This record gives sequence, structure tokens and C-alpha cells, in this order.
Amino acid sequence: MINLINVKCEYSKNQIGLGEKKPRFSWQIQSDQTNVLQVGYELQVSSGEQFGQLLWDSGKVISSDSIHVIYEGPELKPSTRYYYRVRVWDNHDEISGWQGEYFEMGLLSQADWQGVFISAEEEGAADCSKVSYLRSNFTVKGDIVMARVYATALGMYELHLNGQRVGEALLTPGWTNYKKRLQHQTYDITHLLQEGQNALGATLGCGWYKGDIAGWVGKRNYYGKKTALLCQMLIRYADGTEQLICSNEDWKCSDSPILYSELYHGETYDARLEQKDWAKAHFDASKWKPVSVIQQDLSIVIPQEGPSVLRQEILKPEQFIITPKGEHVIDFGQNMSGWVRFKVKGQAGEKVILKHAEVLDAEGNFYDTNMRSAKCTIQYVLKGGEEETFEPHFTFQGFRYVHVEVYPGDLLLPNFEAVVIHSDMQETGQFSCSNEQVNQLVKNINWGLKGNFVDLPTDCPQRDERLGWTGDAQVFIRTASLLRDTQMFYTKWLRDLSSEQFDNGGIPYVIPDVLTDVIEKTVEKDVNHSATGWADAAVICPWTIYLSYGDVRILEDQYDSMKRWVGYIQAQVGEDLIWNTGFHFGDWLGLDAKEGSYFGATPNDLTATAFFANSVSIMEKTAGILGNTDDETVFAELHTRIVQAFQREFYTPTGRLAVRTQTAHVLALQFKLVAQENIDRTVASLVQLIQENGGHLTTGFLGTPYLCQVLSDNGRLKEAYDLLMKNDYPSWLYPITKGATTIWEHWDGIKPDGSMWSADMNSFNHYAYGAIGEWIYKVVGGIDTSVEKPGFKKILFQPQLGGGLTNAQTQIDSLYGIIALRWEIKDEKMCIHVEVPHNTTAEIHLPQTPEGMNRLHAIGSGKHDFEYRLG
Repeated sequence: MINLINVKCEYSKNQIGLGEKKPRFSWQIQSDQTNVLQVGYELQVSSGEQFGQLLWDSGKVISSDSIHVIYEGPELKPSTRYYYRVRVWDNHDEISGWQGEYFEMGLLSQADWQGVFISAEEEGAADCSKVSYLRSNFTVKGDIVMARVYATALGMYELHLNGQRVGEALLTPGWTNYKKRLQHQTYDITHLLQEGQNALGATLGCGWYKGDIAGWVGKRNYYGKKTALLCQMLIRYADGTEQLICSNEDWKCSDSPILYSELYHGETYDARLEQKDWAKAHFDASKWKPVSVIQQDLSIVIPQEGPSVLRQEILKPEQFIITPKGEHVIDFGQNMSGWVRFKVKGQAGEKVILKHAEVLDAEGNFYDTNMRSAKCTIQYVLKGGEEETFEPHFTFQGFRYVHVEVYPGDLLLPNFEAVVIHSDMQETGQFSCSNEQVNQLVKNINWGLKGNFVDLPTDCPQRDERLGWTGDAQVFIRTASLLRDTQMFYTKWLRDLSSEQFDNGGIPYVIPDVLTDVIEKTVEKDVNHSATGWADAAVICPWTIYLSYGDVRILEDQYDSMKRWVGYIQAQVGEDLIWNTGFHFGDWLGLDAKEGSYFGATPNDLTATAFFANSVSIMEKTAGILGNTDDETVFAELHTRIVQAFQREFYTPTGRLAVRTQTAHVLALQFKLVAQENIDRTVASLVQLIQENGGHLTTGFLGTPYLCQVLSDNGRLKEAYDLLMKNDYPSWLYPITKGATTIWEHWDGIKPDGSMWSADMNSFNHYAYGAIGEWIYKVVGGIDTSVEKPGFKKILFQPQLGGGLTNAQTQIDSLYGIIALRWEIKDEKMCIHVEVPHNTTAEIHLPQTPEGMNRLHAIGSGKHDFEYRLG
């Protein structure tokens, strides 16, 4: 029997506020049989739940496609719900029943908006960080069928309807290139409305729009000097009539109890200034001021594209510490992004003051020097009386430890809890093995993702930076897409990247770009602001999403941006095709850097030319996939010429790579830049360089992600495992010996003697080196996707044994279903169990088989077991 589950539209069930005008559908197959393949499907879309009036019927389509199936019907209308259902036929002559859900469109164009942007702020408020209240009353009459509110802001907002918080999304509307793109959110408020008088209110803060961002270069008011709200409520009644309630000049505004709120610096809240029931209809707002209307181009307002930031979990304190300095510190046991929710009881005017940090110093004292100018401070002034509960609104911190500077009464741990926030992405990857330090490393990588995926992929979540550095993003995306469902997260970010791309094709260092206009204040003064290995995110990230999820549309959407980036490089290089101009971060934080420098020893012309070749190679493959044969031929020829140029420039006539750094060898091998006859020598030279460094790595941001992969791909699996398993400095496991719960920015953020790396740049939640997660999943865990059939349409099982491990369990929740591999060595016998989801196929390469046993097996869907004596 065959059934369908997880039927989705644009990767979600029952989504409202959709902006994709040609949405895609996906489903998974359940069956009690094995080797199940879909041979056909029928997909219907209707305006009614009973499918009496079909908007589109695909008819029976002979196809195995069960993901990214595109809607091909009439144009979809704004604020309209549609129902869809699908059934499939399989290769066992079975047909499923219909299975479906619904989706609902958001506001799709400027013409759909009747509201205007309104502000509570007066002229001269540019440096003001307080939060405002805005409100309006309205009347409801009749039986409501559905009600929605569409909202966004220049700043950050929360909505309240009849005294209740609307929705669960945090830090809305999220951070985009506000000059060109501003997301709006859609909320179902049907259950919050009441017959008669109602009240809609909003709190409005600075956020990324006008608050302090990129604090290390001293920038605020980057996008504007006034916060403003745009909202529009749509009510549909049973009699077919509609009612619109919009933000306009009739709204009123007031100061709120939030006297100060900044993303980096924290929040100050005076509960004595609360206005009870301010968002309820009976509230007397006669003393409130009128709002002002802000002129703003509504064409930039778009439906939300990425996942919302939500409260994800609650952590209880692990211990209370009184430090040698006498500080009262709460340890939550985990470095995270979020905030503290606390309870307190005391007299009016008494305060709670909390400060946040990631680590304690060598003496065990609270250490927040590495936060630089970020104050990371919460101040709460009590109103007095009953017990009070507080959590902040428009700020978040990266922390594990909380210094309770001021707190009235007894400091009891049950009064505190940490709220973990991050973008709402399904967890897809799970891994464990027989080595607990490796297990902790994988946990740290996952926590590094959660801490830095707060609406965009940031470098760090704690200090006065928290920016979408392109280099960090491209380094980690392969690992991230195994751990979580990152499709829409990166799709949103890549659209911002395209919108920020310079006219000459260059890519800014950070997305959204808030550095180019102020970069002259820093040491990076390159006029083009485009660096190799960073800007290549424009090509690497779409390609990785395609490989991870089989998503061709992201290649279609980003193709022009990808091509323009390669065109930019072509304009920088001479006839020799060696990129030796401009500023580059290079192998950032490589351990072979000169004393006092952040720049690794690998020459920039080598790293730049290597990444040039890699991006052109990806463009060749992308053009082929999209059917652009002319571009495919051009990029193929260009790639051949770059490889030849690389070999002429960086290899001696005798076949030796002239640059003696680990990263130089890694990039040359990873990007296939080595002549066939020189591969063995280059691999041997890399191994020698590792041995000369005591068996340790010296690689930085650009070399580290590929180091183990290059070794295992080239017959040096033992050396790759040796690097993974080392736990002395420098290594992936060394931070774990120092109590790390996330990935560090520096291999020795805390040195062996307990002292700190320089405080000016020492994040303890920096996911870049967590890129080793890809190798752990694919080589230790043994699960990968075929490039020819990406998105795990064809699965490659190829576990490789080493490092003294006796077992490993890996699972990936793919778009087709659960993929699993479990291997165990016991009494010199290998036991392997794999699970293949329906509508996929797989190959398994059995490790260390005895002589005469077939290593390679083609398998279909279902569960499979292999047992044999190790050869």
C-alpha cells in the first residue's frame, strides 16, 4: 500500500503570506514495499476545499519528480487561499489516495497596499534608542470568516491586538537590504477579534534600520533616522463583504516603558511607566500624540522569504557562581543566542541589571572584554507589588554566563531561564559515534549554527559585529545544509546578495552591506570591496543549495549574479589570468601568519586564482544544467586556461608546488588545479607540511574546510583522521578540553595556560571552523548525495573507517525522507545498516571488505543490512 506524507508547498504546510507566484510542491512516499519508485503524479490546485472548482489540474504526469514540482496554473491572487492535493503512481502498479494541504498568498505588489508608513518619532530623534507605542481602535460587525494583518516596519516591531501579542515571530521584519527589499509578515488574527470595539497596537524599536550596527566602525541610522510602521488588516465576513483597517494619520502614539533598546547593547525597561491595557479598546488614549506619515516607496515591500526567528528552547541554569572578584554569575552551561527571562519581586524603583558573557577568565572571573563596544546589558526597573516577569524585546545576546550586577532580594536560580532564539529551520542531521569528544564537536557545530543563524548567517552573535560575512557563509553552508533545512534561509540571504551587488559585479564583504560606505575608517581600503573566498559566496552558495536540495530554481534566480561575479574577476586579472590585484582577506587567521597579523601566509594571488578557477568551474556546470550551452562552452574554455595559468605560475618545472603552506596545497588539490602527474607529489608535500608542524594543521578560513577532505580523497585517510582526533592545540577537539560548547573564532581563543587571545577579536561562537562537520557526515558517517542526481535523489553510502572509532550513526532527513546509516565493528566483524527513502536509489561502498567480496552494491528503497569479517 502506498501513501503520501509531508505534502508541502514551498517547503511548508499551510503557509500564509506566501510571495512566490509560481510555488513548488513536494511530497514523500510511504509504502510497505521495497524498491519503490514513483512513475507518475497528478497535482490539483483549487480555490475551494472540496476541489469542485479546479484552478489547475496537471493531469497524470509521467515523472519521478516528487520535489520542486512547479505550479503551472493561472496567476495567483493576493490574500487568497488555495487548496492543493496530489496523488502518485509507483512502479508496483499502486496508486495513492489524494493528500493535500493549503497555501495562502500575501500582498504581492505595491497596488495591494492601502496603508501608509506612520512614525511616532519627531525630528531630531536620530540618536534616540527608545521604543514607541502606536495604536488605533476599530469596530467589527458581523460573522468573521477570516482575518489577516500584514505588517512591516522601518525598525523592529511587535503587534498587539486586544491586549494579546500577535504571532510568535521575533525581531521582525528581519534584516534585508532595506534600500531595495523590506519583508512584510502575515498573521492570522481571526481568533483575536471580538464583536464591537477592538484595538490594534504596535511597539516599534530601532532594530537594524536605525540602530547601532557594525559598532566597531561607529555606524547608526544607516538606512534612516525615523522608525515607522506599515500595517493593513483584512477582515472577510460571512456575507462576502470585506473590511480594511490600515495604518494612517488617525493613529496615535506614545512613549513606552522601553527607554532604550539596541541589538548590541541591550535594553532598559522601566515598569513604572507601563500603561495598563494600552492595546485594548477601552484604553483612554486622549493624551497620546498623533503620528506622522512617512513617505516611503512601497514597491520595496515584499512577502517574507526566510524563516522567522522564534523562541526555540528554554535552558535552566546549571550553577550559581561567586567569582574570586565576588561577582554573582549564573552559568547556563551552553553558549547560545537569546536572552534571559527572569522573575523578581521588590519595591518600586529597585533594579535588576544583567550583563552577558561567553566565558570566564583564567581566574574564574566574569569576562566580557571580547564584546568590545557591545554593552550586552539588561536593566529593569521594578514597578513594585506582585512578582514581575521580564524578557527583552528588540535585542539579543550571545552568552553562556550572566553577571547579576543588581537584583533585589534573594538570588534564586529558579527565577532565571535562558531563552534560545534562532531562525526556524527543521533539524535534518543527526550524528553520533564511539568518541565522546567528536560527539561534543558535532554538538558544538550545531550550536554554532543556531547561535549565528538569527535571520541571516552571521560571523558571531555577541560582540559589536554580528554581520553577514560572505566568507563565513560560503565556508559553512555545506555543513549547515546537512544539519538543518536551510533552503529558504539562504534563498532570502542570496536575494539580498544580488540586490547589494555592485554595478561592476563585485560583491560586498557583508550582506546586508553596511560596511562599504564606511570602510575607509578601517584598514580594508580596497576601492572595490570584493575579496576572493568571500565574494565567491555568490557562486558557491547557490551551487551548494542545488546539490543539497536539488533546487534548480536557485541557480536560475542567481545565475545573472553568479555570472556577473565571474565577470568582475575577469576584469581584475590580466592576460595571464592570475588574480594579483586588490585587497583580500586570504587564508584569514591562518596559523602560519606573521606575528601580530590576521592574514595567513598563503599568497593572495594563489588563493584568488584558485577560487577564480573554482567559481568558473561551478559556472560551467551551472550553465550546463540550465541548458545554456554557449555559456557552458565559454566557461569550460576559460577554466582550462585558468588551470594552465595556475600550474605555470605556482608549480616549478619539476612539478613542485612553489608555495609551502598547507592551504596552498589544499586549494590546489580541492579545486583540481594540479596536473595529473603531480598529484601524488602535492599530496605527499601536504602531508610533510602537517608532519613538520607536529601533525597539526596551520590552515585558516579558506584552507580548513577542505583539509580533511583533500587528504581522504587522495589516499591519506589516516592523516585526515589523525587531524580530527587530535585534542591538543591547534585542533578541532582542543577547545572541547577547555569547556567549549560552540566553535571558536581562534584555535586558541583560550590558550593552554588559560589566558585569552587578544580581546579585540576573540569570539567563542564563530562557526567557520565547524565546516569539518561536512567531512564528519560524509566520510565518518558515510552519507553523501550524487552530483548527477542531487538532493539525495541518488544516495552515496561510503563510510570510511579510522580514528579508532568502533561505531557511528548518521541520519539525514532529506526532502525524500529519512536517510540513515549505522555501522559498528564488533569482534572484527563489520555490521552496517542503511535506510533508503522511497523514490530514491543508492549505492553503498562497503569499507574494508575481505578479498573476493563485492564492495559496491546498488540498492533501492527500504532497509538493508550487511555483515562481514573485516578484510
